[in-house]
Amino acid sequence: MIRSSQKHLFDLEDSITYLNGAYMSPQLKSVSETGLHALKLKGNPQHIGTGHFFSQRLEIQEKFAQLIDAPDPLNIAIIPSASYGIANAANNVKLKEGDEIILVAEQFPSNVYSWQRLADNKGATIKIVCPPEGLVDRGKIWNRKILEAINPKTAAVAMPQVHWADGTLFDLSAIREKTRQFGSMLIIDGTQSVGALSFSVKALQPDALICAGYKWLMGPYALGVAYYSDAFNDGEPIEHNWINRKHSEDFRMLTHYQDAFQAKAGRFSVGESSNFVLLPMLIKAIDQLLEWGPANIQDYCREIGSDAIDKLRAFGHFVESDPHRASHLFGIYVKDKEQLQRITNNLLEKNIFVSYRGDAIRVSPNVYNTIGDFEKLASCFMF
Repeated sequence: MIRSSQKHLFDLEDSITYLNGAYMSPQLKSVSETGLHALKLKGNPQHIGTGHFFSQRLEIQEKFAQLIDAPDPLNIAIIPSASYGIANAANNVKLKEGDEIILVAEQFPSNVYSWQRLADNKGATIKIVCPPEGLVDRGKIWNRKILEAINPKTAAVAMPQVHWADGTLFDLSAIREKTRQFGSMLIIDGTQSVGALSFSVKALQPDALICAGYKWLMGPYALGVAYYSDAFNDGEPIEHNWINRKHSEDFRMLTHYQDAFQAKAGRFSVGESSNFVLLPMLIKAIDQLLEWGPANIQDYCREIGSDAIDKLRAFGHFVESDPHRASHLFGIYVKDKEQLQRITNNLLEKNIFVSYRGDAIRVSPNVYNTIGDFEKLASCFMF
């Protein structure tokens, strides 16, 4: 349980209210210190042994597997970005002419472009499931429409756990059950949820889970992690590098070229995935997330935000009903769009940092926030 703000563990300025973790997480002081130490290490590269190329890779696999409740760390790959992880998944989806790939409307582009290219190359169709026009029961109806869209032609469903623009929570358990009926793959973009919202590979059994590391994993930019199920064990990676091949641990034998890959998802890790600066930073960040627990982070965000969200609704603004949205990321739909500029000015004057995505003001708190931060936020909407 998290009982109070953890802002003292971050480098955030005292003068600001940061409610923008979905844009980029602030860095933990401990992660910054780890990064500086790792950066200095290359000043004396004689201290970087051959074992360093593999030990931290294994550590991040083990810790991320623990975070997402994945039984086997060998199903974890190290990636530089969400787009890279999605591309590896798309490269191995079996698709034939006339098949469909289901996306939800206005997904982040990194979880769209690879699917569009795949569909174009194979003569398949992208089916986009849009939210309802009205805001009432928006999340509930949207989830129902996704379930209705899955059919015998569905080769894959590629979607997030929560929508990046307004935090709409998708019922992945029901969607997974429906995809199983038709043998459809389920590829999840967990970039805007994993780390702050519980995710269990063991329970859900997705085909893949892709996560950039610089948002809710609280890691550095240009590093992420991905889970690929055993369905990908014989897959074709989008790049071929030395470290992903079998027996690459033996530097004396590297020119004895290997056809075989490292076990399971090892074939999908990016070249130079031993990154001696970024990997220790992400490991340190995930250590802290494991200590806090994603479920506790979600509970904390719910607790500090509930009263202010009730006020926003009382003012006439729309925030998705609690069962159908995340607590660490949600959208405020202003009742009168003519008020938007005034609200924006109020937020700027009070040094409150949020994002604007589509028609929503996106608010994304974390453990460094307080009830007071939310009271300040709500006051910007009061006229």
